[in-house]
Amino acid sequence: MDAERARLRESAAPDAPWRRWGPYLSERQWGTVREDYSDNGDAWNYFPHDHARSRAYRWGEDGLGGISDDRQRLCLSVALWNERDPILKERPFGLTNGEGNHGEDVKEFYFYLDSTPTHSYMRYLYKYPQAAYPYEKLVRTNRERDKLSFEYELLDTGVFDDDRYFDVFIEYAKAAPDDLVVRVTVANRAPSEAVLHVLPTLWFRNTWSWGGDAYKPALYEDGPGVIRAEHRDLGTYRLRCDGEPDLLFTENETNHQRIFGSPNASPYVKDAFDRYVVHGDENAVNPGRTGTKAAAHYLLAVPGGGQATIDVRLSSSDPRGTADRDTAHRETAHRGSSHPPGTADQVLGERRAEADAFYAELSGDLGADEALVMRQAMSGLLWSKQYYLFDVETWLAEHHLDPWTPSDRRDHGWFGMMAADVILMPDTWEYPWFAAWDLAFHAVAVAAVDLDLAKHQVELLLGERYLHPNGQIPAYEWNFGDVNPPVHAWAAHYIHGEELRRTGRSDRGFLERVFQKLLLNFTWWVNRKDADGNNVFEGGFLGLDNIGVFDRSAPLPTGGRLDQADGTAWMAFYAQSMMQIAMVLSDGDPFYEDMAVRFAEHFLWICGAVDRVGDVKEEMWDEEDGFFYDVLRPPYGDAMRLRVRSLVGLLPLCASTVFVPRPEGERRDLLLKIRQFAERHPELAARMSAARTPGAGGRLLLSLLDEHKLRRVLARLLDEREFLGPYGVRSLSRHHAEHPYEFRVNGRTFRVAYLPAESDSGVFGGNSNWRGPVWVPVNALVIRALRNLHAYYGDGFTVECPTGSGRRMTLLEVGEELSRRLTAIFLRGPDGRRPVYGGQEVFQSDPHWRDLVLFHEYFHGDNGAGIGASHQTGWTALVGALLLGHDPAVAGAVRRRTGRRTETVRFDGIFGV
Repeated sequence: MDAERARLRESAAPDAPWRRWGPYLSERQWGTVREDYSDNGDAWNYFPHDHARSRAYRWGEDGLGGISDDRQRLCLSVALWNERDPILKERPFGLTNGEGNHGEDVKEFYFYLDSTPTHSYMRYLYKYPQAAYPYEKLVRTNRERDKLSFEYELLDTGVFDDDRYFDVFIEYAKAAPDDLVVRVTVANRAPSEAVLHVLPTLWFRNTWSWGGDAYKPALYEDGPGVIRAEHRDLGTYRLRCDGEPDLLFTENETNHQRIFGSPNASPYVKDAFDRYVVHGDENAVNPGRTGTKAAAHYLLAVPGGGQATIDVRLSSSDPRGTADRDTAHRETAHRGSSHPPGTADQVLGERRAEADAFYAELSGDLGADEALVMRQAMSGLLWSKQYYLFDVETWLAEHHLDPWTPSDRRDHGWFGMMAADVILMPDTWEYPWFAAWDLAFHAVAVAAVDLDLAKHQVELLLGERYLHPNGQIPAYEWNFGDVNPPVHAWAAHYIHGEELRRTGRSDRGFLERVFQKLLLNFTWWVNRKDADGNNVFEGGFLGLDNIGVFDRSAPLPTGGRLDQADGTAWMAFYAQSMMQIAMVLSDGDPFYEDMAVRFAEHFLWICGAVDRVGDVKEEMWDEEDGFFYDVLRPPYGDAMRLRVRSLVGLLPLCASTVFVPRPEGERRDLLLKIRQFAERHPELAARMSAARTPGAGGRLLLSLLDEHKLRRVLARLLDEREFLGPYGVRSLSRHHAEHPYEFRVNGRTFRVAYLPAESDSGVFGGNSNWRGPVWVPVNALVIRALRNLHAYYGDGFTVECPTGSGRRMTLLEVGEELSRRLTAIFLRGPDGRRPVYGGQEVFQSDPHWRDLVLFHEYFHGDNGAGIGASHQTGWTALVGALLLGHDPAVAGAVRRRTGRRTETVRFDGIFGV
């Protein structure tokens, strides 16, 4: 067992020592709901970027490639100045929703190059121009562009021309859980010498200025180049800085004079280092060398094409001789090394080698480029762990609201929610807050490297501090009361299957805890999102933002309601996943057999509702088109289908789950109860022949689609003129490029057209687009469905792929083809180019850029170029799992690469195929 896997075995608990320090510091805290104390809920303008350097945060901290402890009490990051910028570079800059022509967008280039699961080793890269950073130009130019125009990016400004920039690498290596070596390597890519100010910065999150606990920790100078940090809970830490840097001290307090025009209680405030370094104000820093924010100021003259290195070390004990359980290992590893035990070189060398060993074992026989993409995908996902603190009751009280007074204030109904956890975020800048369905996909992806973290993330939002008393899971920070697709049960079942497959152990306790909480959430869905009690569900936007004809989170312009094909499919999928979990738990506990029967019945009722006989206009299934559509039910007049061919109509395909019969005699009572239900409701059983008729290997299938509907939907899915793109399944059919869908009501026209790249819609800020681009998570669910369906139908069931090509494939082969197209977004093609970077030539050919992979929010439907949030390594990290063969498609399936062949080995069991 390699060293990192040994650390993982020691670190099952989320607060284990090796997990205490990590990249839990956000890339952006300004402009978040938590920091919004305005009267109108305008978070972006209440706390803009211009305030961030001067104004103390209430609920969190941010920094450039930084770390913190797992309660974000003490933070460390690196600040930079190139002697041309108007301000000290302490955090990434980006545009707010109102500034960007496609919504908020970070305008920096930074990359998460490496991380082990315990963060024993991490590596980050920030590309810093040597010219003045063009803040105003970026804002002005993007504001002037409309939604049909490309975004104006940092590369477009010319600040990287002639390679006049620094590559700033930041490495973290743990000699012990509380002993961190930090190395900053500055590479000057320009041909001539350039000067850079580097300020490793240590500070305490401000916990003392908001009432309540007035305890204030402190930082002191503790000898040349040493900063001592004293905290009553953390104890004593020292930051030892190589060389003889100038130590600067101030307070992490708001500069009231600059922000609000009122006097400061102390002259030493948060923006002191900016004023001292950039503006030459020597009175800004505390000559007494104490405070709550401190920095070591290095001035580097880096030769053209050369580099310079700075080492600092943060430790709770003497780093020259740490007496912990890791010492013997370090001394053993030192034999034959040219460095003494415990030096920065030795610690960094060991941890790099251990990270290499960890990922080498994980990669197996992946090709070099596949392994590189996988490693950066997983590292980016691990870097997206952020400490998220939000006491909603306190926040609302600070807004002078109480639980008993009605209010339309955001999140008013969530008084009981108290978040204080390390969470895998969707994106460290654009979405530095959790989103419920994102988090389930994050957990599935991270299971490939850290099963304990995956389980913790699934359970998190189901805990008493998050789950609403009515059973609702909080959706996301901007509106906890919104509705995300219910995918937590699938994630839990998948992770359990992965652990069983890899370790032979079944964590029954994990499944039981999740199942009990999900019972509450399932009941909430049934009671709140099934208006007529007929097993046809609404749900709102369901994470698909602007995919619909209308804003599905707002009242319909026609009045009435919308029966949603996706909402109904999600609930069918939910019922299947809950049934699977109950079947796992039913071994030895008859209670769960009854639960499995209950969820089988739920699924059958939903299946019957989707395929009910009656007025053809009321059915979601359209026989003429061979597709599912939402059904609009206005308060007056006939119901009508909204004929938009989108993922909404493909999601019923995803509600496909295979069950492997147990040996004769096992679960006799469970099967008898299901048969009795089917006999009482023959109209349901008639539509579910696959649930009663054994398929390949004797397997049974629960699916919303019979064979006829399956072939019709697959013909649309695999048509390159519709959904099948060169880089995965599009979110909207390309049919709507030439045939937009229009709906007219009350003098207004609502239009949906195929948009392969950015959105031209203002729904949800206009920076999200489900009208054409490829999204990785739903592609993963489609692949899962295809593999499950193949497990039932077997090799005898083939379809044309692509439609009309004459090329026949099994469903397993179709899933492999979709996986190949999806992962090809990131891999170098025969021409040496990565589709993710489109026409950005520097990323395609420059040796200092071409192997830096970004994992975007979504991807161009025709050419695979990355669009949306550029660091969405959350659910887009699923590509790493696909490359590895820890396939989110099917729990229990693993791909083995043998030469050029790929074999799929299945593990039959109660958890499926």
